[in-house]
Amino acid sequence: MAASTVIPINVVHIDDVQELRKTKPTTIPERFFRDVTERPTTLDSTTTTLSSPHTDIPIIDLSKLVNGNPDDFQSEILNLTTACQEWGFFQVVNHGIDLSLLESIEKVAKDFFMLPIEEKQKYPMAPGTVQGYGLAFIFSENQKLDWCNMFALGIEPDFIRRPELWPSKPADFNETLESYSREVRKLCQKLLKYIAVSVGLKEDVFEEMFGVAVQAVRMNYYPPCSRSDLVMGLSSHSDGSAITVLQQDKGSYVGLQILNDNTWVSVQPILNALVINIGDSIEVLTNGKYKSVRSTGQ
Repeated sequence: MAASTVIPINVVHIDDVQELRKTKPTTIPERFFRDVTERPTTLDSTTTTLSSPHTDIPIIDLSKLVNGNPDDFQSEILNLTTACQEWGFFQVVNHGIDLSLLESIEKVAKDFFMLPIEEKQKYPMAPGTVQGYGLAFIFSENQKLDWCNMFALGIEPDFIRRPELWPSKPADFNETLESYSREVRKLCQKLLKYIAVSVGLKEDVFEEMFGVAVQAVRMNYYPPCSRSDLVMGLSSHSDGSAITVLQQDKGSYVGLQILNDNTWVSVQPILNALVINIGDSIEVLTNGKYKSVRSTGQ
């Protein structure tokens, strides 16, 4: 029997950026400073307002795929193909999720982050895990940190759930998240079907491959920073999932950026749209035809 080696996970101190903002509004610990080479320079101003037009990121009208006539369907499938091949990101409109539910999930998320730190720390993200309140994948005291607070929960299948991490406050948090997650899962199933069709595969091929797909939710809160030019809200990364559904804050600040043709492009929020990110799994299953690209948050 081979000997096994246990590699300990160090428990390191991580400053809570909301608390830093409250107690030391002009102080930024060095661990949050990012080298200029890490901070993306974008085509678009990160202070773009909602009224400014943004036509680069593809927009997919799901209603044309679900209920459209044959011509509309074929046209939108071609748009979807282009979006997945050339961008790896698109915004989906007429997605079928009730707009009041989008507002509700945004509200309970904000309400959670506004709770006292003592309440949020009842649901800690343990070292080496990715569920709970905190920052994931922190293994060293010297590791650079994102200017972000995060709360993550596993949704499906049931065995990945950690019921002790589901908060009791806000009172409607759990019910809202359950409803939201169900609707997002339905949306993902539809999108995966049409992505399969767009690449010339049978519509249920991804469902057969994935089986009971893993679903998780991650909520990010980015407090204002006195030196936003020196920090990053979310490190550059690509997603290992099949697809990721992103709901952007409807404020005037554009934080999400994606890498397209070696240039960082800001994703201007579109009212009532959701942002879809093609993940590494789809890139692999389409033999690289569809792209999983890097994104970041400022």
